[in-house]
Amino acid sequence: MTEQFKIFETDLTGTEKGNPYEDIWLKASFINDSEKIEVNGFYRGNGNYKIRFMPSKPGTWTAVTQSNDPLLNNISLSCTCVPAKEGNHGRVLPMSDILPQSAASEESKFHFLYEDGTRFQPFGTTCYAWINQPAEIQEQTLETLKSSPFNKVRMCIFPKFYTYNTTNPQYYAFEGCEENGFDWTRFNPLFWDNLEKRIAQLDTLGIEADIILLHPYDRWGFSRMDRETDVFYLKYAVDRLCHFKNVWWSLANEYDLLPWKSIEDWELYARVIMRRDSYGHLRSIHNCIKMYDHTRPWITHASIQRVDVYKTAESVSEWRQLYQKPIVVDECSYEGNINFGWGNITGEELTRRFWEGCIRGGYLSHGEVYIQYDQIWWSHGGKLHGTCPERIAFLKKIMADAPADAAPLKLTPENHMANWDVPCLCKEEDNSYFLYYFGFSKPAFRTYELAEGCCYEIELIDTWNMTIHKLPGTYSGSITIDMPEKQYMAVRMKRVD
Repeated sequence: MTEQFKIFETDLTGTEKGNPYEDIWLKASFINDSEKIEVNGFYRGNGNYKIRFMPSKPGTWTAVTQSNDPLLNNISLSCTCVPAKEGNHGRVLPMSDILPQSAASEESKFHFLYEDGTRFQPFGTTCYAWINQPAEIQEQTLETLKSSPFNKVRMCIFPKFYTYNTTNPQYYAFEGCEENGFDWTRFNPLFWDNLEKRIAQLDTLGIEADIILLHPYDRWGFSRMDRETDVFYLKYAVDRLCHFKNVWWSLANEYDLLPWKSIEDWELYARVIMRRDSYGHLRSIHNCIKMYDHTRPWITHASIQRVDVYKTAESVSEWRQLYQKPIVVDECSYEGNINFGWGNITGEELTRRFWEGCIRGGYLSHGEVYIQYDQIWWSHGGKLHGTCPERIAFLKKIMADAPADAAPLKLTPENHMANWDVPCLCKEEDNSYFLYYFGFSKPAFRTYELAEGCCYEIELIDTWNMTIHKLPGTYSGSITIDMPEKQYMAVRMKRVD
């Protein structure tokens, strides 16, 4: 029995002569009534092959293998799929892909749902090279994530060579080593088995694996692979990993720091991924300075690094307008104390950027870079030491409580609920919900012209101290509320009948 959205797999034995990674192809088409899903099998070394399949609905799925190896050809397969259990929601997809057109709103294009229609709001973190650390650090990372608010992790397949990252991993994606070179035609099964194990463990924790396929921080040659080798690698990565429901594809971290790869290359790689991915997982590409054209149809959401030294989450408003799809600021600077400006902002500032971006209708990813510890979370994983995670957890609860169709407030002259100087998330059509965020500001009082005929309960939210203070009584008409003259406050209004 295989649970819906989980993995059915079968092991097969075939030839190990020559180079099966290059010479042998294997596929199967799983059929359930009128639905058909074609998958590619893959080689695991020592004559071992595997077919995987993620059933999208309950019932009996049958398939017959096809291969140019007679030992793998014409094998009948059957998968009995049972309904998803509680907590198993399937893939994350753009909300507009899940909702029927009649139920979609203008705001739908900017958000995500699980495959079963459950809301998904990404609160991500960054652990670039955690799977390239010793096994005990990988386990420690998972234990830390278990009690964290994060439901998405940005992570690389290839190891990272950069400041504070100078050691070799135990295993590489390709056979070989730095001293003797790599065989670019053969993959290392031990590496891929461990990667799959970690992705599955993240799924158990309810965490999406945002897989970075290529990046520039390299001394081993992975960033300098030619186009043919890139395609060879991408096909294998997608064939093995696309069956995990919690996988997202990020073509590159800082694609513009790989100038020897052209835009035509990236567009080709996107087509390869789309052809090989049997399920249509989320796809993005991430920048350093120069933005990719996120209006490209293959891009499901904009994965963005801030491009201004100071202005970060404030840009969510203009990026939404420009790209018309979900905005995920995957690098808005990190809490820490290193030399570089991208890794030495305070916990207060990172928390402010999270609030600012969420209120403006986007999503952000966390990172932490404190040099006094043996492991630095941003790359190694291990333990968290910063002040942000618990405050991000508090924000996550606030956002989960907001109406699913809440949207950034439009500033119009006739809208008395609009305050031009602070962002607001609200339900304007029925005036039922307003969440204002004050960020740097610290007013002693605030005046509002509440919507005509509406009565509200009002709460003061201290986003840093994580407290919610409900003001006594209810409010209507022209009002003035006292504020504590503190930064990082929010005001939440809920209409009552």
